[in-house]
Amino acid sequence: MDEWDWTAPNKVTPQKGRGAASNPDSRFADRSITTFQDGWDSQDDQPNKLKTEVLKETSRTIISTNNSPDIPFQSSINPYKGCEHGCIYCYARPTHAYWDLSPGLDFETKIIVKENAVALLKDTLSKPGYKVSPIVIGANTDPYQPLEATLKITRSLIKVLSGFNHPFSIISKSGMMTRDLDLLAPMAEKRLFSAAISVTTLDNDLKRKLEPRAASGQVRLDTIRTLTEAGIPVSLMVAPIIPSINDNELERILVAGHDAGAVSATYILLRLPLEVSDMFREWLAVHFPDRADKVMGIVQNTRGGQDYQSQFGERMRGSGAFADLLQQRFDVACRRLGFKRGEHTSLDSSLFKRVNQQLTLF
Repeated sequence: MDEWDWTAPNKVTPQKGRGAASNPDSRFADRSITTFQDGWDSQDDQPNKLKTEVLKETSRTIISTNNSPDIPFQSSINPYKGCEHGCIYCYARPTHAYWDLSPGLDFETKIIVKENAVALLKDTLSKPGYKVSPIVIGANTDPYQPLEATLKITRSLIKVLSGFNHPFSIISKSGMMTRDLDLLAPMAEKRLFSAAISVTTLDNDLKRKLEPRAASGQVRLDTIRTLTEAGIPVSLMVAPIIPSINDNELERILVAGHDAGAVSATYILLRLPLEVSDMFREWLAVHFPDRADKVMGIVQNTRGGQDYQSQFGERMRGSGAFADLLQQRFDVACRRLGFKRGEHTSLDSSLFKRVNQQLTLF
């Protein structure tokens, strides 16, 4: 394993409510700006608390597609780019580089909003050549992050999908999904909707460090229960599993999710692509310097000696002794609990109806 200074690089101190401790340059940056303490600053010179900024984007497309054998869906929609939840491990952080923004604090505070998302979706679904395939909302960033409470883009997209009888799923770690039960429950009744709730930890102290603006584990379990009682099939996602940080909670989370009503379960091993690797190392240096070497040692043992490997078939599960044991623990717990394995319930694509938008003019 390569050497790393676990004494908290530059003595960085994360801001309250933010996951990243810094704002590193993106991999595409052609220049770098570094701040340091020279001893001349006063209290008045300290930077203000970072506030969330909304950046509007006019998109050309709304549905993304993939052909990955590791992902159980082909089509997805992400209403937001960047995420206020601030999860330090988020594999979507490097995508902010395409807008010349940092995968660090920029990712958590500069949220790009697709302001024409609803119109784009209507146009796309109305095209004569459109082929129906279940869509997942929130495959990259959470569609129910705090901004959704006021912007309601996700809710508007749900209305469009409902009007077309289009099958879809939502992945989230927020309790806000229950707000839209009036739309989601009728779709689930027609086998047109399912939900996946991600639970990372039931330890509130760890949650505040790991994913500071996300809902608590208990709120997520309550969300599973509420959705289930409304007739919505829910899959529990234990993700990500981080060696020596939350892997000891695997069985506990599975039991709690089962008791709340989840019908299936899956897990994902920690992924550290591109800039996320150094940011996670920095996070360890700030919060867990005493066990940082152990954490990264196990991570690298599951990734062929590196921080991350992106090969299909291994990127979600890893390889090696720890990864194999994790898979065994998951399998044993699922068999004992009677869990189905997988993220999504089979949805019905036969009910899709193309809406003639010209009729809305009358």
